Amino acid sequence: MAYDEGLAQRVHEALANQGDLVEKKMFGGVGYLVRGNMACGVLKDDLILRLGPEAGEAALMKPHTRVFDITGRAMKGWVMVSPEGYATDKALQDWVDQGLAFALTLPPK
Repeated sequence: MAYDEGLAQRVHEALANQGDLVEKKMFGGVGYLVRGNMACGVLKDDLILRLGPEAGEAALMKPHTRVFDITGRAMKGWVMVSPEGYATDKALQDWVDQGLAFALTLPPK
């Protein structure tokens, strides 16, 4: 399983009202880019979020989160959320909204 297609569909639906959304296969999963910047993604059954350095550190204090590290080199400001952390639609939406909010602070690519 490269990525959980059910989770990918849930993420896509959580971003349904966002313009400039691009869904792109990457790192063996799928990423969601807004204005050319990664907001979130799915790898296996994990939700990946780009939150920025400060929000990323704060997110790591929450249960079911860990540093995004698939290459042996952790990416600062990125987190992975295990299935328990996004089990409800509200929890998933809250996480996706955080990734989207950060992506929208970045200049368009």
